[in-house]
This record gives sequence, C-alpha cells and structure tokens, in this order.
Amino acid sequence: MKATVSQRASYKRHRREFAWQILLPVIASVLLALALIVWISLAAFGGGDVSRWAAISTIWIVIPLMVAGLIFLILLVALIYLIGRLLGVTPKYASLAQKYAGKAARYVKRGAEATVAPIVFLGGVSASVRAFFGRK
Repeated sequence: MKATVSQRASYKRHRREFAWQILLPVIASVLLALALIVWISLAAFGGGDVSRWAAISTIWIVIPLMVAGLIFLILLVALIYLIGRLLGVTPKYASLAQKYAGKAARYVKRGAEATVAPIVFLGGVSASVRAFFGRK
C-alpha cells in the first residue's frame, strides 16, 4: 500500500509542477503575444496610419537580425581577443607552425605541377602538330 500512496503523491506533485512550470508560462506567453498583436493593430489601424504599421513591421523584422548580428559580433571579438592572447603567449610555436604550413603548401604545389606537367606537355605537342598541318 505504501508504494501506491507514494506514487499518488509524486503524481500529484508532478501534475502541480507541470501546471506551474509548463502550462502557466506557455499560456502567459500566448496571451502576451495576442495582447501585443491587438495593441499594435489598434495603434496602426486606429487612425488609418499605414506608414506607422510599416515602420513597426520593419522594426519587428530587423530586431532578430540585429540580435543575431550582435551575437556574431561578440563571438568574433572574443575569438580575436583569444587568438591575440594565444599568439602573445606562444609566438615561437605559431611561427614554427606557419613555417611548416608554408613548407607543406610548397610540396603540395610542386606535386600538383609534377602530376599535370605530362598532360600539359602532350597538349602543347598536339596543338603544335595541328598548327603545323593546318588543322583545327
């Protein structure tokens, strides 16, 4: 019997927490959004001022973009600051990594050129032969 009593008590507590922590905030948000829509509609269409409605719509469209841009700017500034601090701490290792990255880039470029050289040579010879015999 005790197990069923504790289950009932926990279930009642769960239902009470569900109502206060989930339903109430969702319902309050929906009511607030509806009230905001009604208020803006009355403000814009009450006097027949369409330009005011256009300005309000533009504001509501631009606000999320500005927030996203602000978040991106903060992230970018933080990354710049952290990279500056990191380079201040480890300039020796950064220059060493840069040196090896440049060396690897040169090896890759030399390998790519060596791979393509025979094809380019054969294309040049073929173009010379066609030009010599006058065919296009």
